[in-house]
Amino acid sequence: MIKKAIKITLSILLLLVVLIAGTGLGAYFYLKPDETPLRLLSADTDRVVENGELIGFESQNGTYAWLGIPYSAPPVGELRWKAPQPPEQWTGRFEALQLGSECPQTAIGPSAEQNAVNGAEDCLFLNIWAPAATKGLASADREKHPVMFWIHGGANVMGSGGHGIYDGARLAGKHNMVVVTINHRLGPFGWFTHPALRSEEASPADNSGNYGTLDIIRALNWVQGNIGVFGGDPENVTIFGESAGGWNVLTMMVSPQGRGLFHRAISQSGGLDITPVADAENYVDDEPEGHQFSSKEIVNNLLAIDGSATDRDAAKTLQESMSAAKIAAYLYGKSPEEIFAAYQADGESSVLPNRIGDGYVLPKDMTTAEIFSHIINYNSVPVILGTNRDESKLFMIGVGDEWVDKVVGIPVGIKDDFAYERDNRYGTDQWKITTVDRLAGYMRDVQGETVFAYRFDADDWRHLGFIDLQKLVGAAHGLEVLFVFGNFPNPMRILFPGPTVSARNRLSDSMMSYWAEFAYTGNPGKGRSGTEVQWTPWQNGDKNRPRLMVLDTELDRGIRMSSQWLTLADLKARFLADESFTIQKKYCERYKSLFKGDDFVPSEYQTLGNGGCKE
Repeated sequence: MIKKAIKITLSILLLLVVLIAGTGLGAYFYLKPDETPLRLLSADTDRVVENGELIGFESQNGTYAWLGIPYSAPPVGELRWKAPQPPEQWTGRFEALQLGSECPQTAIGPSAEQNAVNGAEDCLFLNIWAPAATKGLASADREKHPVMFWIHGGANVMGSGGHGIYDGARLAGKHNMVVVTINHRLGPFGWFTHPALRSEEASPADNSGNYGTLDIIRALNWVQGNIGVFGGDPENVTIFGESAGGWNVLTMMVSPQGRGLFHRAISQSGGLDITPVADAENYVDDEPEGHQFSSKEIVNNLLAIDGSATDRDAAKTLQESMSAAKIAAYLYGKSPEEIFAAYQADGESSVLPNRIGDGYVLPKDMTTAEIFSHIINYNSVPVILGTNRDESKLFMIGVGDEWVDKVVGIPVGIKDDFAYERDNRYGTDQWKITTVDRLAGYMRDVQGETVFAYRFDADDWRHLGFIDLQKLVGAAHGLEVLFVFGNFPNPMRILFPGPTVSARNRLSDSMMSYWAEFAYTGNPGKGRSGTEVQWTPWQNGDKNRPRLMVLDTELDRGIRMSSQWLTLADLKARFLADESFTIQKKYCERYKSLFKGDDFVPSEYQTLGNGGCKE
């Protein structure tokens, strides 16, 4: 679903040249990094880290920058599906002027060839922006600034920490902080567990399958050991991320291996969902059944693609006859292109098994409620949880044609305004309940007044005449990232009508101020400026108490605290009473998409609406 949304977004961004428009703009964050400008070495950026000596350049907003620093040994060859290792030493002085390669991912865009892959397996790099105020000072005399450690989004199958929207110069320079962004392994290179890849001789980390998660932990360890020479305080590290990055922030909170490596956390549109090992490994016809892209099904696909088997049944029989050593050698011998092709064999998907409950890196056989209801089960730190008011619109625009009319794949209008807003509300509210309200409730009971929540509402988009972007896009998934980093690329600047630019910039300044104050103190309060609206902690109990910060421009209702608290019981009651669905099949499909696991009640589903969903 996400990859389809991103493909259509790319087409729309190309159309910006003519229409000055873009839709599904949250996906813009996951595009390729910007072209590299000319950068000149600066002697003031000479530093020594565990890898050796390096030098960077003077960036914007009174900052220095160092790009493409290896924080791990390259995960290639025998290290492909292994825990990341400490970085290799380099000789001479490393010139940190260029972004490192992004990790392997399916190429997207109108010109991308089928099964084309971007990136390289040698991709574990990080980027640093730091205030230039430390110029000329010895390492021991440098002031220690809070560190903000960014984990990018992209469904854990695409993206990189090097995109221009994640440039940390404005955030670092404006609030005297050190900003770090990273790459980590993605898709089948980041999360992949197969019995043949495990051994009794290997470490629990090597056997975990959670290589992308372990990359983030390795990068945090590198920060602990080295960030001091850049003016960063290793005792004050805030991890923050959006979408998949937000989910990965919460995996850091629940991973025993992440304990002590960070001190605050911000999850933007993220939650926690841990995949059972059986789901990630088993055949789809096993008991319990595996995911359609489980490791064993991928081996089946590979065997069929290269002609070793004529169909899935033959591939399964062959795989079962192969020794573990032979399967492992077979997998290690495949190129990234061949591996990604196996994920296209049964149709397109971007949501692959990840965040695997192996029992070492991530908890095994524990629910989210169980994890966050007991302080011993997770790394309790001050936390901000948030979502956007119209999360679902990005995906409603980008997938199929149920909600919007399209011409050559480009949205040109909404089919039914009422149905569009209704379905967005259900999907977005369910997102907020599971990733903010429930989690905040659990954590508030455990860690007290160190839990904060927000909703991002800004939607001051240009009306193009035939496309009302305020209705179509609204405050969709991912848009808040622009405001957090204060970076508005030229194509997106055009989308803000003249009168909204100053209001947009003021909201961005306020959000950066809140994020910075949280990084400094663990409480967003009145922002770094001390003049913002007071952001108070999440409150359980009385539903009339303020508990949620709404982030909006002054052109609407502005920044304000709200008492909004959604529960799944309320959502389900609203849904069951809804008589606006005219097509029973659609009503049934919505129920299945909204209520999963224990929230799915078979008897309720079978009697839903007019005629039930027995068929």
